[in-house]
Amino acid sequence: MPRSVLPTHFRGFTLDPDSEEPLHRQLYDELRRSILEGRLPAGSRIPASRELASVTRLSRNTVLAAYEQLMAEGYIEGRAGSGTFVSRSGPERMDGKTTLSPMLAALDIARREISKAAERFRSTPALRDAALIEADAFNPGLPALDHFPMDIWRRLSDRRLRNASARMLSYDDPQGYLPLRQAIAAHLGAYRGAHCTAEQVLIVSGSQQSLDLASRVLLDPGDQAWVEDPGYFAARATFEMAGARVVPVSVDDDGMVVSEGIAAAPRARLAYVTPSHHNPTCVTMSLSRRMALLQWAEQAGAWILEADNASEFHYEGHSHAALLGIDTNHRTLYFGTFSKILFASLRLGYIVAPLDLVPALVRAREFMDRQSPGWQQAVLADFISEGHLGRHVRRMCQLYRTRMHHFRSIAARYAGDLFEVPLRHGGMSHVAYFLSAVDDQAAAEAAQQAGVCCMPLSHYRCRREGRSGLVLGFTGTDEASATIAMQKLVAAIQPLRPLSPLVPGPFNALE
Repeated sequence: MPRSVLPTHFRGFTLDPDSEEPLHRQLYDELRRSILEGRLPAGSRIPASRELASVTRLSRNTVLAAYEQLMAEGYIEGRAGSGTFVSRSGPERMDGKTTLSPMLAALDIARREISKAAERFRSTPALRDAALIEADAFNPGLPALDHFPMDIWRRLSDRRLRNASARMLSYDDPQGYLPLRQAIAAHLGAYRGAHCTAEQVLIVSGSQQSLDLASRVLLDPGDQAWVEDPGYFAARATFEMAGARVVPVSVDDDGMVVSEGIAAAPRARLAYVTPSHHNPTCVTMSLSRRMALLQWAEQAGAWILEADNASEFHYEGHSHAALLGIDTNHRTLYFGTFSKILFASLRLGYIVAPLDLVPALVRAREFMDRQSPGWQQAVLADFISEGHLGRHVRRMCQLYRTRMHHFRSIAARYAGDLFEVPLRHGGMSHVAYFLSAVDDQAAAEAAQQAGVCCMPLSHYRCRREGRSGLVLGFTGTDEASATIAMQKLVAAIQPLRPLSPLVPGPFNALE
């Protein structure tokens, strides 16, 4: 007769009577884990329910509920006149083995067949290293979180939660909360010269979802897609994971070189651009290039994905109107996000699309994750419509202008012989181009070790040619912290410098 498992084995169970999880479920989890990990071998006898109830100080009904669940799933079996035993052929057993070690399980999963799309996901680098998320100094795209009007946001949130309706707590329109879409349409008309209606606006969970949705709706495997080179690496990766053929198009001081894109792929399906403040160089696309891009899209039957990269933050002169505002042929999809204006964890953004594309985008969003949180959309709608967003943007423009000038002054003071920083009049970051042949990936890793966050310019490139450099954010770092961080950055990079410096020619965004 099989050996019975002694009751002392069960004294090690960790059952928490104060947990929200029912005790019978906790006991079920403990027993199931013991079976899968081999501590309760196949064929071993399980104590009677009365015996286990006595040892664990649980009610017999609790133990019986756990046993019934295990028996229903095939982990244990009852034998008339003998008792209850661990099943010899239960679920998650292979070839008679009780379980696999974590290392063997990982190896086994690695051998399993997955889709080509999944292979592309697995081989694509993460957008941001975890260590970069922890470092604030010079973090590209990080707003001044210490100046966010938290008291106002808290008050609006409290008001919405106090008065929350059943509708707000339930499923809602996957296109987004109508008052928020109306507020965004009004904001874009006033600040970006982009006249649109709430019916054209789709609320999404940030710029990444905008890219994913557009890829699903506009691209088929094998389609060509123009991307800026250098340009936003996440856009490139998203198109590649959708099976598209990425076509790198150079960027100079006037923005994307449209003629190069036409020569390389005249029938491309779409073009992804950041015309207001190019990511990462912050150059502004000239009007002639904008008109050429719009003309190409109409003639080729292509789409333009316009990512408005922190366009609210323009520090000298007047910012250009959005492409969306001058596109009379309705070939442009406009992407916006509140991660840069407010805070990243809000995870709210939007797409403004031609009306004929909206149904497909909404349905794709519905099947992806249904909708964004209703009460957060409502709070953001109040924040915009009551004028808080406009006031916050104006205050941040003044603050960021000051921080930008301070950043440039300390770059010249401490790193004038290490890199040059071309003057730009907007955005949230600058590119520091090395004056000698420094490996920017190695420089970024050295900076990270010193506690300074930056991105290597090579990470934004599709092609290998071009000067190396670092993308450094200035908006989220106060003056005192920026000075210390610049000194740390220079000390970390100096050992990587070659003995002979480069002789830079006239500045160009690709040099």
